[in-house]
Amino acid sequence: MDTEAPHTQRGHSSLREGEGWPRSAFSRTTDGAGPGRRQPTWRRAGALGVICTVFLLLLSNFVVQPFLIPSRSMEPTLRVGDRVLVNKLAYRFGDQPRRGDVVVFDGTGSFVRERPDGSPVGALVQGAASALGLAEPSDTDFVKRVVGVGGDDVVCCDAGGRVSVNGVPLDEPYLYPGDAPSTVPFRIVVPLGTLWVMGDHRSQSRDSRDHLGEPGGGMVPVEKVIGRADRIGWPVSRWGAVGGGHG
Repeated sequence: MDTEAPHTQRGHSSLREGEGWPRSAFSRTTDGAGPGRRQPTWRRAGALGVICTVFLLLLSNFVVQPFLIPSRSMEPTLRVGDRVLVNKLAYRFGDQPRRGDVVVFDGTGSFVRERPDGSPVGALVQGAASALGLAEPSDTDFVKRVVGVGGDDVVCCDAGGRVSVNGVPLDEPYLYPGDAPSTVPFRIVVPLGTLWVMGDHRSQSRDSRDHLGEPGGGMVPVEKVIGRADRIGWPVSRWGAVGGGHG
């Protein structure tokens, strides 16, 4: 009897100590407010942010790119501050730009002679921001409407003051109210593989007309087209398709 009493006491004492340690360990591993939990959470959030950014950059580089409108040259179709969604797949599978399409293109060699020099790091940051629609596009990127395609005879102006293509006067409901189709007379035949482009706000647009006497004659090579502006994505009040024109 005497030998069992100390054994029983020791057993109770050992059990209480054993119960205390697991509770302490459990509280340390499940305390969500502890510093051990914060670090993995921030790491996961950072990794998720990087993945989302990379995904958006890939999407904008190959599929759809938001493009911030920086000027009044395409009013009233596009306004300063609009973000249009540029479909980069529109002309990837054999289709070609059509008359009336609103396109975004690289004007290097047609509207500008060469890319401006600058810091490579700055250019990379600027390119990423513009690709996400968070900054103005590159100085070499432009948005205009296709008026003539390869082989077209484009004339301004006919007896009614209208632009005509292949002898057919254009109906241009997208023109800025009060603007003439053009105050600059011209007649050109668009070379194959190129485009003749103009802004909808003709009095505020520097377009193909302004580069007639330069190398390339204001023609934009089809291969320089980045994509077709299909929809306005922002602001919400302007959601909708970008208006087309003549076919």
